[in-house]
Amino acid sequence: MVSIDTYGACVDFPIFDAKSRSMKKAFLGAAGGAIGRNTDNVVVVEALRDINLHLREGDRVGLVGHNGAGKSTLLRLLSGIYEPTRGAADIRGRVAPVFDLGVGMDPEISGYENIIIRGLFLGQSRRQMKKKMDEIAEFSELGDYLAMPLRTYSTGMRIRLALGVVTSIEPEILLLDEGIGAVDAAFMAKARARLQELVARSGILVFASHSNDFLAQLCNTALWIDHGEIRKAGLVDEVVEAYEGKDAANHVRRLLKDMESKS
Repeated sequence: MVSIDTYGACVDFPIFDAKSRSMKKAFLGAAGGAIGRNTDNVVVVEALRDINLHLREGDRVGLVGHNGAGKSTLLRLLSGIYEPTRGAADIRGRVAPVFDLGVGMDPEISGYENIIIRGLFLGQSRRQMKKKMDEIAEFSELGDYLAMPLRTYSTGMRIRLALGVVTSIEPEILLLDEGIGAVDAAFMAKARARLQELVARSGILVFASHSNDFLAQLCNTALWIDHGEIRKAGLVDEVVEAYEGKDAANHVRRLLKDMESKS
C-alpha cells in the first residue's frame, strides 16, 4: 500500500565553523530553521523539527510558507535525499521527485541517453523509457538537440527535457515544487497542463507552492510550514487563512466553489 508516515522527524544541518556568538547570530533571520546545538556541542540549523505526517492514497497535500521555511527540505526528506536526524520516516511506494530536475542526468551524453538515465533514476526500466522516447521528444520540442550532449543545452532546454521525462511516468508518490522553471511562458503553460495530468495519475501528492490558485486546483488539504515546524494543518482554505489572511482564503473558497459548480 502506498503511504507516507513520519514520526517526530527532524532534519539538522551542522555548521562546523559557527564557533562564536556573533557567527551564530549571523545565521538568524526571518527565513530558515531554528539555531541550536547538538550533543557534540556543534551549532546546527534545525531545518525541520517534529514533523508528523500520515498520508494515504488519494491524499493531495499542499505546502505553504515563506521561502526558507522548510518546504523544500520536507520534500527532500520524503524523497529519501535527506535522512531524519531524529525521529523516523517510512515511505512506501515509488517516488517521483519533481524538484531536483538535474539529478540523474549526465552532461557528457546525449539527450536521448539522458532520457534513459533519468528514467532509471525514477524507477523505470530501460524498455519502458524507450517506449516513451517519441512522446518525450515531441513534448520537449528539442528536435535535433536530443542527439547532442547535454552540456550544449541551455538551462531552459535541460528543464524541458527533465520535465518531459518526469511527467511521462506513473508515480505512486509525487513530490512537486512549483518553482521549477527557467522556461518560456508558453512552454510552462503546456508543462502545467501535463503536470496536472501527472497529479491525476499519482497516488499521493505533496506540493510546495506559492500559488493559491494552483493549490486549490490540485490539493484537498494543506500544511503551513514555518521555521521548520508545522504551524497549521487542515483544509486548503483554512490553512491559507491562517498563513495569509481572510482575503486570500476567500479567494481560495471562490475558486473551490467555481470548480465544484463545473464538476
